[in-house]
Amino acid sequence: MDENTILINGNRLTIQPEETILEVARRNGIDIPTLCHLKGAIATGACRICVVEVEKARSLMPACTTPAQPGMVVHTESPEVVSSRRMTLELLLSSGNHNCAVRKSDTGSFTAFQLEVQKYDNADELCPVWGDCELQDLAYRYQVSGEAFESTPPKYPMETVNPFIVRDFSRCILCGRCVQACNDIQVNNAISFGYRGSEAKIVAGGDRALKDSDCVFCGECIQACPVGALVEKDARYACRPWETRKVRTTCSYCGVGCQLTLHVKDNKVMKVTGTEDALPNNGSLCVKGRFGYSFIHSPERLSTPMIKENGAFREAGWEEALNLVAKRFTEIRDAHGGDAMGVLTSARVTNEDNYVAQKFTRGVLKTNNIDHCARL
Repeated sequence: MDENTILINGNRLTIQPEETILEVARRNGIDIPTLCHLKGAIATGACRICVVEVEKARSLMPACTTPAQPGMVVHTESPEVVSSRRMTLELLLSSGNHNCAVRKSDTGSFTAFQLEVQKYDNADELCPVWGDCELQDLAYRYQVSGEAFESTPPKYPMETVNPFIVRDFSRCILCGRCVQACNDIQVNNAISFGYRGSEAKIVAGGDRALKDSDCVFCGECIQACPVGALVEKDARYACRPWETRKVRTTCSYCGVGCQLTLHVKDNKVMKVTGTEDALPNNGSLCVKGRFGYSFIHSPERLSTPMIKENGAFREAGWEEALNLVAKRFTEIRDAHGGDAMGVLTSARVTNEDNYVAQKFTRGVLKTNNIDHCARL
């Protein structure tokens, strides 16, 4: 065998320096499932879902941390591998409120466990990330449920006091992706592992609520979470993945140009996620980019022009309003010069709109007095 190749499922593949088995496989379109692996962070091998069989190795090896060595012969779906993944999934599903992969009763109704979880969630539906959960996907893929072992009741109450994020510890699988997203990707260092053994928990500084910690609510942890432990507060139970269409756009809050994916249901933005593998942000967002969209559908938003007469506003048509504005701008410019006026633009409109605004200010009003709300 070529000293720069390995065999994965009978496919001879070249390896590059310092690549892991997982990286070689993914680069060549071979799927090895993971739960704890986060792109851009140091692999931990914590979840044991990515284990593979390496011939002549004494045990199954985690693909995300095992270096690819010349001459390796790897099997990603051997009976031993599948058995190991099924056992791991069964243990995860039994630890907490994973009510998606529990079989219904003989009558077709929800089981007592599912009804108890619904009561805990204060909702009459199953898990808030039903259809958008990597653990659920793997449970269906390997045909396992959460009934193989006795379920473990939640140790910590749900945290709902935060303005943007609901932390549901009953669904946390301690994969560590949120910690890596916070510390390695965003470098906010707001959360970490706390306590030990069966009491382990993801904690903010001093085991406080996120609102009382160093969290800046960028939401990177939500995007990294593979289960329903971290969910956008406003989007929780508001929509399911199959009910929304995804629209890619550019964030207008600043000039970086971060790529957004809008999740739209009934012509309303239900939530915003960062567009993965797209420059310049590669899925990362700030608090405004991820959560600052409620103004779009605000009932306080003006929907018709208003003209002030005798100290009160009245509704007007667009032609009347534009003609009045043009007339007054012209009178002020001609009488006092363009510098008598100034223009403030907004991060809540598109970059194209802001560009037109500065062209109008300089070319028509004849002044450089234009600024942006980001500096206010």
